[in-house]
Amino acid sequence: MICTSIQNKNLDSILEILDNPAIEMAEIRLDSCELSLDEIDYLFSEAEQALIATYRLSDKSMSNIAEAKLVKAIQAGAYYVDLDIDSPAMMSKRIRREAFECGTNLIRSYHNYESCDSSTSLEAIIDKCIHLGADIVKIVCKANSLADCERLMSLYDKKREKALVAFCMGEIGKESRIDCLKKGSPFSYASLNDMDKTADGQWDTFTMIDKIYGKFRMIGSKNLNKEELVLSIPCSKSYAQRAIIAASLAEGKSTLYNYSSCDDNKSALQVALSLGAKIKVENSKVEIEGLGKDLSFDKDHLNCGESGLLSRLMIPILAKISKNNVRIEGEKTLKQRQLAGLKRIMDIFNINVDNEIVPLNISHGLKSGNYELSGENGSQLISGLIYALSLDENASSLYIEKPKSLPYIFMTLDMLKHFSINIDNEMEGGEEFIESQDWNLCDAIRLNIPKASQFKANKRIELEADWSTAANFLVAAAIFGKIAINNLDTKSLQADLSILDILMEAGASMSSEEETNIIRVQRAALYAFDIDASQCPDLFPIISILATFCNGKSKIKGISRLINKESNRAEAILEMLLKLGVKASIQKDSLIIQGHSLCQRLLTNNLLKGGEFSSHDDHRMAMALKIAALGCDSPLIIDNISCINKSCPDFIKLYDML
Repeated sequence: MICTSIQNKNLDSILEILDNPAIEMAEIRLDSCELSLDEIDYLFSEAEQALIATYRLSDKSMSNIAEAKLVKAIQAGAYYVDLDIDSPAMMSKRIRREAFECGTNLIRSYHNYESCDSSTSLEAIIDKCIHLGADIVKIVCKANSLADCERLMSLYDKKREKALVAFCMGEIGKESRIDCLKKGSPFSYASLNDMDKTADGQWDTFTMIDKIYGKFRMIGSKNLNKEELVLSIPCSKSYAQRAIIAASLAEGKSTLYNYSSCDDNKSALQVALSLGAKIKVENSKVEIEGLGKDLSFDKDHLNCGESGLLSRLMIPILAKISKNNVRIEGEKTLKQRQLAGLKRIMDIFNINVDNEIVPLNISHGLKSGNYELSGENGSQLISGLIYALSLDENASSLYIEKPKSLPYIFMTLDMLKHFSINIDNEMEGGEEFIESQDWNLCDAIRLNIPKASQFKANKRIELEADWSTAANFLVAAAIFGKIAINNLDTKSLQADLSILDILMEAGASMSSEEETNIIRVQRAALYAFDIDASQCPDLFPIISILATFCNGKSKIKGISRLINKESNRAEAILEMLLKLGVKASIQKDSLIIQGHSLCQRLLTNNLLKGGEFSSHDDHRMAMALKIAALGCDSPLIIDNISCINKSCPDFIKLYDML
């Protein structure tokens, strides 16, 4: 990343500079820029780029002013705050505390404007910066010889827990401002032009862009008319399928808005028709007249297409409403996917299942009651049981131990509320869960399904845009440029909303507008992350691509959740990464990925490797591969891209807009 240093400017001038799409991130020199506290608040709260708030304290009598301005910047949303290691102790403590509480990255910096310190002194300075709370250590020295540059650059040869930004000032040290990026520095500094240099030896931003990126094209930059790239994402098939099935079970006519067609949604509509519902589709509106009290199923088979969710929803529902045994059929990858735990769970309900791979036969006669079962094989069958037991006139309860994919269970509960089915839940866990309410730490959940339930039609259900699809474009922006998406609900229960937390953990620059529902993600310095994706397994393919462009070793837990997806995604992802030239491995239940920044990859000729790749007929893999192609050194060819029709036929149309 190239950080443009801005000094001696007023607010209007700074905003004009930041409006230039070439400015990736910027350092605001609060010691020289004429900004009031209100203007600082506005600047750091409204800027889309990652900004560094800096105040070079030449006179310690000004420390109160410096502290006030830096604190205001932090509280307004500064991405970084830069504090010299010799800053007054009380000021340092206040800035460190505010940075921690507000989630601002703390840079502790050292500058030697006369010479370059010895290797021993430099190592001691790094230790001191870390001791003073640095998230990033910055060391800048004057180079009087090439040996000085070599000594400073050698600091990168030692592995460190904290990120390091180290380069030399002066004409001799000029190249070190680019060499540091080769070594893994998250960013380097440039000036707006020769007149605005903040130190000797600075490149101007536009020359530096040419030297680093060359002909590499970033996505989503404003064009000459300054029109922003804004994408609209199709609806969530997880929400749509749940809504379609609930509407077909309800008494009366329901209307779904913001519907978008894909193979899985088409399969859900076909299932609804098979149940006996009446359906009318007009563009993005779907009217469904459900069966209500007349609900019963007298056919001997039902085809669920390629949808794992649909099959797992319908198995318990059919066991409840069918007059006879039913054969569940499917297509394509569904016929290869094991429905793990199906027999064991349905035995608890006295329902016979003759196979755990489609096609399979199920008996009928599912009844209400109080049941205990394991959730370690996922949430989809549990969602089906919730639907089925809600059709009974008597109350039931489900006690689920070791629940997985909890967000999807809550998505089901939320959808049923739209149809007047209200289900209480009680989550259990240890002290850590009680304190954090982290779903990954939940040991069990009890669902209380009331008696005399009746699905009632809903005249207006707004289907949410799909966070699973959006995640691909948000990651693309975090690595390669800038994107805005205008129809995402940040209060959604969709599991893949977690992409925002993951991007934040990785260091992406993000902003949102509640009034317009627009979310923006812009390229920023990305760092390795350690997250548990057990509750959002569909994100694994795309966040593995994110990790390849994050400096350091990322760890993604929950890889065991991927075995029974459209492909064995654990194997497919590892195969993809290794073929792309990424150092990666699976260790126990985690995917480990060694990543490098885009700048480092460009400067060391280490872009991802192109070639012929298999999607394994998996829509999530195909999408992730298309995003990876943006950072390849040669064309990336996918054997089957049509599998994206399962969830988002418009994906390529959206992708081509990049």
